[in-house]
Amino acid sequence: MKLATIKSGGQEKVAIVHSGDRLLFDLAAAASRNGGANPAFASMLALIDAGDAALEQAANVFHKHGKDESLSMKIDAAEILAPVPEPRQMRDGMSFPLHILQAPRGQLKLAARAKGDMAELARIEAEPLGELPEVYRKQPIYYITNRFSVRGTNTTVKWPRYSQVMDYELEFGIITRNKGANISAAKAKDHIFGYTIFNDFSARDAQRIEMEGRLGPAKGKSFDGGNVMGPWIVTPDEIGNPYKLKMEARVNGEMRSQGVTEGMLFSFEEIIAHVSQDETLMPGEFIGSGTVGNGCGLELGWYLEDGDTIELKVEKIGILKNRVERQ
Repeated sequence: MKLATIKSGGQEKVAIVHSGDRLLFDLAAAASRNGGANPAFASMLALIDAGDAALEQAANVFHKHGKDESLSMKIDAAEILAPVPEPRQMRDGMSFPLHILQAPRGQLKLAARAKGDMAELARIEAEPLGELPEVYRKQPIYYITNRFSVRGTNTTVKWPRYSQVMDYELEFGIITRNKGANISAAKAKDHIFGYTIFNDFSARDAQRIEMEGRLGPAKGKSFDGGNVMGPWIVTPDEIGNPYKLKMEARVNGEMRSQGVTEGMLFSFEEIIAHVSQDETLMPGEFIGSGTVGNGCGLELGWYLEDGDTIELKVEKIGILKNRVERQ
């Protein structure tokens, strides 16, 4: 099942995406027609909290009323919000080795360009990537970001005024379900509600200063609208193997990079096991994979410009589309 959060008549609603990702089925409206409001359909968090029974009820309502055209709207005409507009927590990881190796070099190159030091830039370019630091194999590495700055597909991301270097990041992630602590990796699948795409917009010049201070990122990542996810959540039964999905990033229709979800140092199941050690994992949290190799301008030396449109595509999920605009 593909589940979206939409805004209609001034209200947030949960919808089922159907008919080849062309239509949105209003669950709450259908349930009311079916004999009464269902509290589980009030929001995506309510649906997640209500568990398997609510998903089964949603499937039954769609089976009964899915062909009623008055209960569906065209995706092109809908305001699609982030699937979970206000996650209960947001964590983003560093899971792909190539990105982990290339990102620090990208920051050094960015600093050399800022100083106009072409000799230093050439030296960095000529250096081999080296070996992956052992800490990344020892345990999942992640940071916590601002859960209140989340936006959805088709939104315009306002370029923070303090930054001159704006970047995108090609990621995917999970939304959690079933509250729990000290969850084993073997049982962690029970805590994955579904998968979505994540664009971790980044103010690279601000991030570079923060990382020099050995803490962060903070303002390099946290600005209004900078955490973009969507376009919807896809439940695990429709994904199959989540670690074999093709990924791509396009800017203004031009391919910037291609990748695959394969090769994460730690699976989402292992990340859940690590996060939940003596810490309660709540339903409705977001956990990002981190950037796939070559999935950002920092690695490619090719940053965003005012007015650029970015499309991130992940197989079996969809396309997350946004525009960046200087203030």
